[in-house]
Amino acid sequence: MLKGFRSSPAPLFAALFLAALTPAPRAAAQQPATHSADTPDSGTSSSSDKYLWLEDVSSARSMDWVKAEDARSLKVLEADPRYAAYHADALKIAQAPDRLPTPEQIGGEIYNLWRDADHVNGIFRKTSLASYLTPQPAWQTVLDYDALGRQDNVKWVAHGVDCLYPGDRYCMVVLSAGGEDADTQREFDLKSGKFVEAGFTLPHSKQEVSWLDKDTLIVSRDWGPGSMTTSGYPFIVKLWKRGTPLDSAKEIFRGKDTDISAGGRTLHDAKNHSLTLFVRGVTFFESQTFVLTPNGPKQLNIPAKSNISGLIDGRVLLTLDEDWKPEGQLITYKQGSLLEMKLSDVLKNPSSLKPSIVFEPTATEFLQDTAITRSRLLLTTLNHVQGRAYIYTPGLAGWSRKQLPVPESVSVDIVSTSSTDDNFFLGITGFLTPSSLYLGDAVATTLTLEKTEPARFDASKDVVEQYEATSKDGTKIPYFIVHPKDMQLNAANPVLLNAYGGFQVSETPAYSANIGKLWLEHGGTYVLANIRGGGEFGPAWHEAGLKTHRQRIYDDFAAVGEDLIARKITSPQHLGIMGGSNGGLLMGVEMTQHPDLWNAIVIQVPLLDMLRFEHIAAGASWVGEYGSVSVPAEREFLAGISPYNQLKPGVQYPEPLIFTTTKDDRVGPQHARKFAAKMEEFHDPFYYDEIIEGGHAAGANLQEQANTWALTYIYLTRKLMPN
Repeated sequence: MLKGFRSSPAPLFAALFLAALTPAPRAAAQQPATHSADTPDSGTSSSSDKYLWLEDVSSARSMDWVKAEDARSLKVLEADPRYAAYHADALKIAQAPDRLPTPEQIGGEIYNLWRDADHVNGIFRKTSLASYLTPQPAWQTVLDYDALGRQDNVKWVAHGVDCLYPGDRYCMVVLSAGGEDADTQREFDLKSGKFVEAGFTLPHSKQEVSWLDKDTLIVSRDWGPGSMTTSGYPFIVKLWKRGTPLDSAKEIFRGKDTDISAGGRTLHDAKNHSLTLFVRGVTFFESQTFVLTPNGPKQLNIPAKSNISGLIDGRVLLTLDEDWKPEGQLITYKQGSLLEMKLSDVLKNPSSLKPSIVFEPTATEFLQDTAITRSRLLLTTLNHVQGRAYIYTPGLAGWSRKQLPVPESVSVDIVSTSSTDDNFFLGITGFLTPSSLYLGDAVATTLTLEKTEPARFDASKDVVEQYEATSKDGTKIPYFIVHPKDMQLNAANPVLLNAYGGFQVSETPAYSANIGKLWLEHGGTYVLANIRGGGEFGPAWHEAGLKTHRQRIYDDFAAVGEDLIARKITSPQHLGIMGGSNGGLLMGVEMTQHPDLWNAIVIQVPLLDMLRFEHIAAGASWVGEYGSVSVPAEREFLAGISPYNQLKPGVQYPEPLIFTTTKDDRVGPQHARKFAAKMEEFHDPFYYDEIIEGGHAAGANLQEQANTWALTYIYLTRKLMPN
């Protein structure tokens, strides 16, 4: 994963899909439990896989199967007498005109992507900061994606903008057809509100694009045969000059076709320093970083598991995901630390570095995110999965730090910062606390509450608690539970349990109008588990579940379910689970390993065939997380946990809801299709929902997303609240 780059190949569902749901002592490491690969398909090859034809995403045969399964499932779910009300509530939430308009600070103005009933694919609009802070900002439309789509006869989905520094006038607008990771990019003039005539235009590809200067782009993309990695991402980086054909771009850097990907970017600070980097993603979590010098790119001597995260005051910031003892130094820097290095040293001698500490994790507090204003560093952490935020000020004697006054028991997210001043926006949210936006001044270290999302459901009858479950190896696994204040411990409460458990993604409290309106208000209880594989307790929490150690993650999740039952909060009859992407794999494993523990399972855009995942969509890029079938020990483990391969005839499985999208070019719909087809072969009941657009998400627009959530919660209600 090229951290810090816009379109990384991570299968991270959390930001768009799961977030919408949305110190722990450890025992000594033990070998994970394994499950015998004793099914006929445990050694699946392409020749023995009878559902390989469903991997042909758009074939007539595949799409006929999809249409038939969709029609069968929707006929039942949409006929439920409660469906119309659920759908109306979900659509009202999605299109609410008083939603918080997320601010993006560009060139001293506030920009926002807005979707509603009249702007299905959205408008990119702007206003002044002063106007934004008023109850009714005066917005000016900059780019209408629906109008552009009609003009181009393409359903464009907005994937952001990348603007030239300084000035932020010229931007590359990133356009996705139907939500795919692959995109088209066009140069846009924010001042005139028009695409630049004869400006930079990059056709459809999975690509990384960054500005070197006003007349030069750093581009990695599909340059033709042999220019993409086995993971489906570019590894050849070129400089493209304005006014010249794209095919005349000059190569400046390349990785290898066995890498994940390679790309380049340029960092700037307010003191006119700049640093151009090229990153070769060797594996998902390991990379090599090169700095551009007058003599060409030179490798930076930093750990493979680290990431250049910013430039400020002539200091290069480095985030560590592994311990590091620099050559010639006595000190060892701890994984999870944030370090600084002098830019002059980096450029002069990138092979011999002298870092110093900015932030070091404690036994309970771990780094989550960083961002830079004009003169300050903004940093967020988790302390026992509780959000914290700090302002760091660089000085001659090092750094000074001041904690920002954020509320307790909430999540804290950096929404946006400005490169032209020291303003920043923080997002504050909790399970029962509507999301709020705070405007901060990094110099004065002040926070002012500016906007709060209106309550979308009645939270007065609910309460949030945090418990711990004990996993199979003795590790304590924290989880949040949102439940009615008068909940009876009668084992009859309908409970929805969610987790992600991978790629160092932290799952934290968040306000979800859909969960509140469609689940909590109907008497449901919601649980979010902080299982291993995530980043809630630093890199070690993630690494504990890598590759053949992954059974720990699945044991953690099952332990939370068993703890809920042991506390008599619920019972298997009333316990449902939900997860997407890597969390969809988690759902598949829990379904096949513990079919008697759950009564409802929502499996969203999942990985499920772990013996073929490397050959489907971008699957080869995740070997660093899951392992590879080319390694005998890892293949044996993958065969033992692969849901597609572990489905057995004659087992009474819960009836799942399987959701995917045809245009998911990250994980791909193939996993969901094949898993459902095998269930069909075994005469096991299931619901299936595959929409065409949406990419790796719940839908390409608000209407599609609302429909997805209505179907999801109708399914859960039917299973867990039958009366």
